[in-house]
Amino acid sequence: MKNIVKKTALYDIHKKAGAKLVEFAGYYMPIQYKGINDEHKRVRSSVGIFDVSHMGEFEISGAKAEEFLQYMTINDVKNLAVNQVQYSALCYEDGGIVDDLLVYRFQDKIILIVNASNLEKDFLWLKDHLIDGVELKNRSDEFSLLAVQGRKAEATLQKLTDSNLSQLETYWLTEGKVAGIPAMIARTGYTGEDGFEVMIENKHAKQTWQAIMEAGKEFEIEPIGLGARDTLRLEVKYCLYGNDIDKTTNPLEAGLGWITKLNKDGDFIGSDVLRKVKEEGLSRRLICFELAGKAIPRHGYKIMAEGEEIGYVTSGMYSPILNKPIGLGYVLINKTKIGTQLTIDIRDRKFPATIVKPPFYKRNY
Repeated sequence: MKNIVKKTALYDIHKKAGAKLVEFAGYYMPIQYKGINDEHKRVRSSVGIFDVSHMGEFEISGAKAEEFLQYMTINDVKNLAVNQVQYSALCYEDGGIVDDLLVYRFQDKIILIVNASNLEKDFLWLKDHLIDGVELKNRSDEFSLLAVQGRKAEATLQKLTDSNLSQLETYWLTEGKVAGIPAMIARTGYTGEDGFEVMIENKHAKQTWQAIMEAGKEFEIEPIGLGARDTLRLEVKYCLYGNDIDKTTNPLEAGLGWITKLNKDGDFIGSDVLRKVKEEGLSRRLICFELAGKAIPRHGYKIMAEGEEIGYVTSGMYSPILNKPIGLGYVLINKTKIGTQLTIDIRDRKFPATIVKPPFYKRNY
């Protein structure tokens, strides 16, 4: 039986706007409208709006919800205040990554936002480890998620809400209204810019999108596709599941030690293995590199040093902001120093590269 490809509540709007729609994670999603580079620069210079309604939303409630997630996720859920958001991950017993995700703490529940491509896998993983006193619901088909990103994101969204966005700190949320519609507003995003993610019921998605587009007109807001979402995240070294992290990588070597709370109250799945990895030392680490010339480093290309293969590229592109090719890759731990000279093997041709300090791009406001 052929799988049915879903449409987000904004499908018709994307089509009307001339988006290039492709099948992604079970949905028809806009990859680009005007073009990836133009959309990338719009977000960096002013503001853009993304439809990220393909992401998964799981609701966890009950008397033992906190205890359950303290065991399932690598960050410290007990440290979360009501209305606070946390970046975290699920790990396998061997320390490999099931998925990275966001944890949203509400007064009476916790919501996990998970990657679209891992939605079913993540839900089954959580369900398989469920304990008494916890209720788990997959609410992914009920909500639309809009990301408003860029230095003019606050000025755009503030026109539509009574919530004081200047008082909302990064990785915090508020429940209010956007354009008169009940919404969850979180100061989060995947671009390296200031911005917000707005969650509303599907039936309100079109009205909310149109209101945000109207509010952002004076800042030349544009709809942004998933192509630019990928290039924006790479410039700030945000990991992409399936490229930079997966079941074969652990959070310590991926540079996610800051969310891996090995000393928190209670163990989590994979914590024993990760403690051992930390004690014995990493064998490799994810690094940032810049490439000379204009060749594009792609996922899986070999990374060489002094004629020896020392690792592989996980993500790469030509940066629209830096005007040079950049990439991420895992290399042997003794070759991770900033300034180390590398060679990237691109279709049997060798291109010089240099390890640089992350991130490639940092916003100046």
